[in-house]
Amino acid sequence: MLKNDNITEKILQTLSKDGRISNLELAGRVGLSPSACLRRVQELERSGVITGYRAVVNPAARGIGFVAYVGVGLREHSKAAQEGFERTIARAPEVVECHNVTGTIEYMLRVECIDLAAYKTFHTDVLGTVPHVIAITSYVVMGSPKDARA
Repeated sequence: MLKNDNITEKILQTLSKDGRISNLELAGRVGLSPSACLRRVQELERSGVITGYRAVVNPAARGIGFVAYVGVGLREHSKAAQEGFERTIARAPEVVECHNVTGTIEYMLRVECIDLAAYKTFHTDVLGTVPHVIAITSYVVMGSPKDARA
């Protein structure tokens, strides 16, 4: 049985910040023996609370010089329109996040490109060709003073 207590929260917070921490170090930080800590982490993995571990990648070091959040509105609010849009976006390597949201638009995308010219190509040749897209609003990222995504 998974314990949802302060120790579990400390484990999750610590692993969210450093997924490569050793079990020994993690146990010390959360106040458990190494074996008890390992059992908790394994249970968190088994139960689906922890679904994976990721590397945090610096976009600029990869040659990514343009990041934007893009709001997309669909003309039609049908399941077929949403599935068609999502299939197209799944094939677009520029889209690193896609969220179905509530409000005046249906989707919020995080798009990463080499530069503005590459974004224009994505905007025109990908988003501009998707059936049912009626609105595209781009919010260019100028800086990220806080980014806690793993």
